[in-house]
Amino acid sequence: MLIGLLGLPQAGKKTLLRLLTHVDARVAAPKDGAVPGICPVRDPRVDRLAAMYRPKQVTPATIQYLLMPDLTKDSAKNQELLKALQLVDVLALVVRGFPDDTVFHIDGSVDPLRDIEMVQSELLLNDLLFVEKRLERIAKEQARRGGTDRTKEQALLTAVQAHLNDNRPLRTLPWGAADQALLRGAPLLTRKAFLIILNIGEADVQDRRLRNTVEQRMAQHHVHLVQVSAKIEEELSALEDPAERAAFLTDLGIAESAIDRLTRVSYDALGLISYFTVGPDEVRAWTVRRGASAAEAGGVIHSDIERGFIRAELIKYDDLIALGSEQAVAGAGKAQLKGKEYIVEDGDILGFRFNV
Repeated sequence: MLIGLLGLPQAGKKTLLRLLTHVDARVAAPKDGAVPGICPVRDPRVDRLAAMYRPKQVTPATIQYLLMPDLTKDSAKNQELLKALQLVDVLALVVRGFPDDTVFHIDGSVDPLRDIEMVQSELLLNDLLFVEKRLERIAKEQARRGGTDRTKEQALLTAVQAHLNDNRPLRTLPWGAADQALLRGAPLLTRKAFLIILNIGEADVQDRRLRNTVEQRMAQHHVHLVQVSAKIEEELSALEDPAERAAFLTDLGIAESAIDRLTRVSYDALGLISYFTVGPDEVRAWTVRRGASAAEAGGVIHSDIERGFIRAELIKYDDLIALGSEQAVAGAGKAQLKGKEYIVEDGDILGFRFNV
């Protein structure tokens, strides 16, 4: 599962990659310009469980980011980048919202809504060109007798084309299982989850006007949205003492690091949730897709658990925190046993009974 960081030049992509993953793109950039990095999900529940169990090891969930080359205003030059974006699961657009006369902008001025619209148009055009070419090919095939019947695919693509012509991304179009099967492998970028990262100035950390404006403009586009001041996050990352970090945040009037929040929003955009295993040896967050069954969740630990699944022992995180111990949860009648079809919920604390 991969998140692609993209955007126009000087939007702050390299800085965000470094803050998230500690990878310096200026040093690590390969010839193709794409730079990978792995980032822990900053989940306060893991910290709370670690404080409760004091384990030998704490293992958070992780996310993989991929810094993409700069977008340009030349659609022809963007083709290789758009092709590379087919490999990622989430498109994370870094948008410049900070004023700085010493940092150039390719349009000569800072306008986040304009930049978002420009990138959206490139993605929509990419999908529309593919659909049009595919429809032309189907029409030629149907003109030949004895060809494969592609009536269903043609009807679906026609609906997709109309949706795109209405300037609506394909993630807003309802997709049934049959539709997904018909277009499996199609390089349609606007089907992917879309995360907008507004990189704002230091003076605007408590100002939500830009965020609210973007949120309203994109309300029908099914996007995730985070506001970050990379400049402030750089200052915060230089503070190693937790007390100094807390005091810095308090002085700014904010509750937590925006980078920490960004990791959780990224995780959600990937369609992922965490369940926990706990004990004196390790507190660990395990990653599963939203909607995973208990048996599938066990399989993340080891295939033997899924194959020989008997029961899952379930404690809800909120119950454990409220009551203080596993014994207290059991005494209150809140410890549960679940079968293999149980759908795991974010924050579940699970143990597994299995036999192989």
